[in-house]
Amino acid sequence: MIEALDRLVEDVSGLNSKLVLLIGHPRTGKSSLLGRLAENRQMRLLNVGMELGRKLLLVSSTRRHLQATDMLKELADDSSHNGLLIMDNIEILFDQTLKLSPLELLKRHAHARRVVAAWPGELREGRLSYATTGHPEHQDYGIDGLVPFKIH
Repeated sequence: MIEALDRLVEDVSGLNSKLVLLIGHPRTGKSSLLGRLAENRQMRLLNVGMELGRKLLLVSSTRRHLQATDMLKELADDSSHNGLLIMDNIEILFDQTLKLSPLELLKRHAHARRVVAAWPGELREGRLSYATTGHPEHQDYGIDGLVPFKIH
């Protein structure tokens, strides 16, 4: 599977939006696969939840939503290597208090460089979702502008 992902990462370099999302149920190996990709490419994996969370703790809760996007950009710039950014544990981006649109944010990063990220939701009938309908953090998106990589 790592070979297929590695090939796909190379193939998307010519696309306008270079976003690859790893999609699979919990415990299907998304994090492990991202770790192997980062290791093969001799780069670090950006653990968004841990690193962005740590930065946001230093900011008052009333100002976090104003700084989250810039903080993520700084982390992304520091973590990317050879035009590639590998991201895991992005659930913090769905925190309602941050007022972010997680998929749009990932797509913006994917205009400047290839981005490979684990999607913490599912893909069903051509729609990406996060959390269940009715949940406060529920999100639903079309898959335009990204390349899904399903893990079973």
